Amino acid sequence: MPYLPSGFPDGAWLPDVVVELGELFAARGFELSLVGGPVRDLFLGRTSPDLDFTTDATPDQIIATVSGWAEAHWDIGRDFGTIGLRKGQDTIEVTTYRAEAYDPTSRKPQVNFGTDLGEDLVRRDFTVNAMALKLPSFELVDPHSGVSDLHQRVLRTPATPQESFSDDPLRMMRAARFTSQLGMEVAPEVREAMIEMAARVEIVSAERVREELVKLICGVHPSAGIDLLVESGLAEIMLPEVPALKLTDDEHHRHKDVYQHSLKVLEQACSLETDDDGPVPGPDFVLRFAALMHDVGKPKTRRFEPGGGVSFRHHDVVGAKQTRRRMQALKFDKASITAVCLLVELHMRFYGYGDQGWSDSAVRRYVTDAGDQLQRLHRLTRSDVTTRNRKKAARLDHAYDDLEARIAELAEREELDRIRPHLDGEQIMQVLGIAPGPEVGQAYRFLLEHRMEHGPVPQEQAVQILKEWSAAQQ
Repeated sequence: MPYLPSGFPDGAWLPDVVVELGELFAARGFELSLVGGPVRDLFLGRTSPDLDFTTDATPDQIIATVSGWAEAHWDIGRDFGTIGLRKGQDTIEVTTYRAEAYDPTSRKPQVNFGTDLGEDLVRRDFTVNAMALKLPSFELVDPHSGVSDLHQRVLRTPATPQESFSDDPLRMMRAARFTSQLGMEVAPEVREAMIEMAARVEIVSAERVREELVKLICGVHPSAGIDLLVESGLAEIMLPEVPALKLTDDEHHRHKDVYQHSLKVLEQACSLETDDDGPVPGPDFVLRFAALMHDVGKPKTRRFEPGGGVSFRHHDVVGAKQTRRRMQALKFDKASITAVCLLVELHMRFYGYGDQGWSDSAVRRYVTDAGDQLQRLHRLTRSDVTTRNRKKAARLDHAYDDLEARIAELAEREELDRIRPHLDGEQIMQVLGIAPGPEVGQAYRFLLEHRMEHGPVPQEQAVQILKEWSAAQQ
């Protein structure tokens, strides 16, 4: 049954396994405390998805204590003092009191086990995560005023920021992540240490940096988190394309601030996400990251035109290539890279629709090129309108309404999401009397192009079109 300790706001609860586990360790003579995020989230009136515990028991003693109670356990984190276990629907991690520090030349932490809860809490990242509930009594241990900092929405470190960030440089990124997730601001001394020590994040693995970046982007206030990364110098190391957007500004202010524009597009993209039943449930990393990166090609493509104008020709294509390289460097999966880069490449495709109008063929191409990213592309394109000119904004909004209506109309008539050539490969070979080979692919692409330009035709007409094309190739 859910359990809510006294003294905490409604809206958060703990599963009964928390009490059971506390009694289990106490019976064996060991200390056990719920620690970190789950405790912080209780004060915020919300339920944490994680259950993290700390104890004076060694990894072997932890396993011996939970054997017979836990349904499964694993010791993949044993070297770091962490034992994972499962009880019912709950996944739990129990970690021996510890202190860890990075060697200045190493990516791997040096772990020393401890015997004191206070020593364990002082090595944690921020005061709001350095609180513990002793079990099974639920006595609050808050030696670094984490509750006060949480109410004031300020991020401080239990030890000095320099000590904390030296122990684990990723904590500097975590500060930006909590700025995004919790709406907190870093204390002045924390900000100064981030600026001073930003280069130290270079020793952190790309995978760990990526995970923090994803959590930041998917937070409630991602633009605030990104801004802290940029202002501290961290982004210069792990996401340099974003601070480079500031280089597109000029002293004469002949065009808009591309960096601030990108943050605004990110905010607007967040607001267009749907609920779980909609086509783009939020938080959606792909949409949000594409919104942040959509203009990163502008610094490389900026040109000053005669008469004082500024152009960024092909910044969409250049930006897609830069985004791909950055996401590959951060070890993103191929599906995410493909989706984000496609959106960056296509984000300018819509412009001109309202002035020129598009043929049905152009609409088909727009839908086909977007593929399964069409719903995200709709939202990215709308988010890209940040002009203060109300008439211009209204005109672009109306034009995109019209485009979406035409897409819906054509989709109903032609099943746009399943556009294929008039004939498949087997039919092409049968009509032309040819074996598998390059000619089949050429014919396939020709028929697909014809389908795009002219829409569906009866099969008999498609056969005749194919024969005429083949004859012309002779």
